[in-house]
Order: sequence, then structure tokens, then C-alpha cells
Amino acid sequence: MAMPAIRRRWTAEAVRALTSEDQSWPRYELIHGELLVTPAPAPLHQIAVFEIATVLRGHLDRVQIGNVMLSPADLELEAGSVNQPDVFVVPAAIDVEGDRLQWSDVKSILLGVEILSPSTARVDRIVKRDFYCDVGVPEYWIFDLDAQVVERWTPSSETPEILRDELVWSVSTHSPLSVDLPRLFDRIATIGRVRRVPRR
Repeated sequence: MAMPAIRRRWTAEAVRALTSEDQSWPRYELIHGELLVTPAPAPLHQIAVFEIATVLRGHLDRVQIGNVMLSPADLELEAGSVNQPDVFVVPAAIDVEGDRLQWSDVKSILLGVEILSPSTARVDRIVKRDFYCDVGVPEYWIFDLDAQVVERWTPSSETPEILRDELVWSVSTHSPLSVDLPRLFDRIATIGRVRRVPRR
């Protein structure tokens, strides 16, 4: 649902001034001077975020390479930017349990994930993809819930790897995570399905 705001050159300070610390939505991001404003997501989007984060959390608890986190956030992966991936993995070297940790302390992530919607397609597939690849995020995943595919990007790729059956994520020499995509998409759809209660 992210849409570019009215054309003007924004600064990170101006974007942060748009919202107070306790305000979660709308979500503001700044990439190469372009302000992106995202309203509160649909319930199915939130279900997908939670399920993907749960899969990642289980793996990260075993391999201890990082911590999965969710937006809203306030990352600055490049000076003057404000970034809020739906789901992201912060390297274990960054103490996310520290009482004094600030979002500005997170200068890199191991993985960025966005959940696609019709209104976010251009931003997720072009603006954010280019940004995350340019700043060296090792992997960027776009989950397309309608098509039930994952588009995987790396900094060196010219086209995405389209994954329908299995998603394997490996960092360094650690054991890889293998995700059964049909099963994950089915779980997201099942949880998101509205069940009508019969009238008596």
C-alpha cells in the first residue's frame, strides 16, 4: 500500500518529525529523497508477516546468526534514509536486547522481506529492490500472496529467482533454512479465511 507522497526533497529528520515515537501508522519511509507513506495493512498482510517471522524465528533460535524483527521500525541502512521492511533479520552482532539500542545503531540487515499488494508493486519491486541491493542487503524477498510465489533478489542478480515450491536460505556455513512454500502459503490463506458462524 506504499505510495510516493507529493514530490519534494525530503530529509530523514523531516520524515521522523512526521510521527511521534508511540505512533505506528501511517508508516513513513525515505529512499533517495522519495517519501513513501504506507497506511495500516490489511489483516491478511499481518497474518503473512507473523507467519514468515515465526518460520524465521524458529531457524534463528537454532543457528544463532541474528534476530527477526518486524516493522514499524526506523532503520537507516544508508545515510539520510528511513527504512521499514515488513520483516527483517538483524545480525547477531547487534545486541537487540540492549536497553540502549536505537534503530540508528542498525546499519545492516541479513534479510529484508516485503509482502506484496497491488498498490505496493512498483515500490517493492523497483524502488525498494534497488535500494536494498545497492546497500548490500544479502537477500531481499518479495512474497506475492496472490500468485503464491516468492521473488528472491540478491545484490548481484539482474532478475529475481522465482520460487514456488521451496525457499532455501543459507548464511555462511550455518545449516540452511528450508521453507515449504505451498504449505506456508496455504497456512496464511487458511488463517486469513473468514469463517462464517451459522445463525441459529
